[in-house]
Amino acid sequence: MQNYPSIGKATIKAVKKLAVDRGYRLNSIAASLRKRETNNIGMLVPWINRPFISSLISGAEAAARAAGYNVLISQSHDSHDNEIDNVKAFFESRICGLIVSLAMETKDYEHFDRLIENGTPIVFVDRIPEHLDVHKVIIDNYAAAYKATQHLIEQGCRRIAHFGGALHQTIYKERRRGYEDALKKHDLPIDEEIIFHGDVLSADEGLKMTAHLLNLPSPLDGIFSANDTAAVNAIQYAKSVGVSIPADLAVIGFNNDPICLIIDPPLSSVGHPAVDMVRIAVQQVLRIKKSEDEVIAQTITLKTKVVIRTSTLRKG
Repeated sequence: MQNYPSIGKATIKAVKKLAVDRGYRLNSIAASLRKRETNNIGMLVPWINRPFISSLISGAEAAARAAGYNVLISQSHDSHDNEIDNVKAFFESRICGLIVSLAMETKDYEHFDRLIENGTPIVFVDRIPEHLDVHKVIIDNYAAAYKATQHLIEQGCRRIAHFGGALHQTIYKERRRGYEDALKKHDLPIDEEIIFHGDVLSADEGLKMTAHLLNLPSPLDGIFSANDTAAVNAIQYAKSVGVSIPADLAVIGFNNDPICLIIDPPLSSVGHPAVDMVRIAVQQVLRIKKSEDEVIAQTITLKTKVVIRTSTLRKG
């Protein structure tokens, strides 16, 4: 059934015909018990209904399929407990590798130890464990945030709010650092009153943060959001209370989701190379799996660019 060259072609043809006639199917479970692993790469993500994550999943499936592997997908809903359960399920399913974007709640990583000790390749993408010596594929979040904030400043913004995620997650810490350094570079104050960090940086959080900001005695003129979801809802709420975008308030997001082109005005954002990121992650998993020698953990960093649209264009 596996086309071994030591078996004659006529015999192979006859056996395969008999298998078809009798309805034989390969028992992948039995094969995995024999090999101690499957041909499946696990993929653990926070939410499958976010455009950035959907791009990650699509890119992973395409890259894995091209190499003859399958992808099994599980979501944590940004829950640490869910992530622990999902990792256990993947371990028991004998996956041959794992790609992970951490849950927002996750602060410790002991639940990955069994896979690591078992020799299962793990590559973290986007949300990564900062102090764990593992394979990672990321973007330069600091540089991306710096450029996004600088763009707002170049458009005349002087009081710029920031919407971020949990600061124990490296990506949000780096995005805030880039935001703050851009303000410092242009001699603008860092005001904790207009810096917010959401639990999951959801649409509802974006709306509530904007409502609070617009009721402050000192008006703001810019928002840099660490994702597009909160940024879009900032625009919607601001418009609902008569704030003009971008004349009164310029807004820029992060990820360059499709919704950026649907909202009015179209949302400026930081492009995020999700497909390239996960394609590299799949390649890393397979490289580690196939290597007879230990593969030293490395961090691969991809570049990004600011995609400028009407939501920030206060100048011609």
